[in-house]
Amino acid sequence: MKNVPLLVLLWLLPALALARDNRPNDHAQWNTAIAAFQAADRAHPPVSGAVLFIGSSSIRFWKTLASDFPGVKIINRGFGGSEIDDATFFADRIVAPYHPCAIVMYAGDNDLADGDNPIHVRDDFAAFVRKARALDPGVPIAFIAIKPSVARQALLPQIREANVLVRQYAAGEQGVTYLDVFTPMLGKNGDPQARWFVSDGLHMNREGYALWASIVGPWLDRCRDSLVRPSLSIGAGGPADAIATGKHAVAVEHIAGGMCR
Repeated sequence: MKNVPLLVLLWLLPALALARDNRPNDHAQWNTAIAAFQAADRAHPPVSGAVLFIGSSSIRFWKTLASDFPGVKIINRGFGGSEIDDATFFADRIVAPYHPCAIVMYAGDNDLADGDNPIHVRDDFAAFVRKARALDPGVPIAFIAIKPSVARQALLPQIREANVLVRQYAAGEQGVTYLDVFTPMLGKNGDPQARWFVSDGLHMNREGYALWASIVGPWLDRCRDSLVRPSLSIGAGGPADAIATGKHAVAVEHIAGGMCR
């Protein structure tokens, strides 16, 4: 009988996990950050047709965006600790005003750390795409894969699954691309590498951002040059794969939005 409490706990764990996954996100915690973005926009109105980088702290702390992508107009709307559905919730305030020529999103590991399951992460990204496309039809959108950080190594199985699901979703959507930073950030043993991160093991150092830039850059070049032909189909080994620029851009985008100049 002494094992009964343990058995009850084990029986309840799936229900508790589901309850946490279904818990509403507290978007209000980001009101101050979003208001600051809007104040900055009023003081210095951003140019239309820039590339919008949006998401969590990995975007917020990407301070070298302008030098990493010279000649590209950049808007950084990363707010630390946020999740994918935060960007969707605030899209009318931090996406709609800019009419971006392309959107680069990084988010998802906070979602998983907060108890969301990988399917939820995929669905939240799909909801963001729908919202962004309702505001700017056909805008190209790239999802930077959820990074394998040292601090969240315990979440590696969920990160892998979420990345696979987002990759599959992107492969079936026109103008949506999954950018694989996950694979090159792993060591030969398949574990996260400290070399990419600052001392907290979660946020990236300059070397980490340089790696990301080397993967995001070719996708941005394709957006700028409008090299992808809408008539090409998506499929492994098909014509679309043959023109993919960069081995880590695994879902080919069909650019229907404005070009980034």
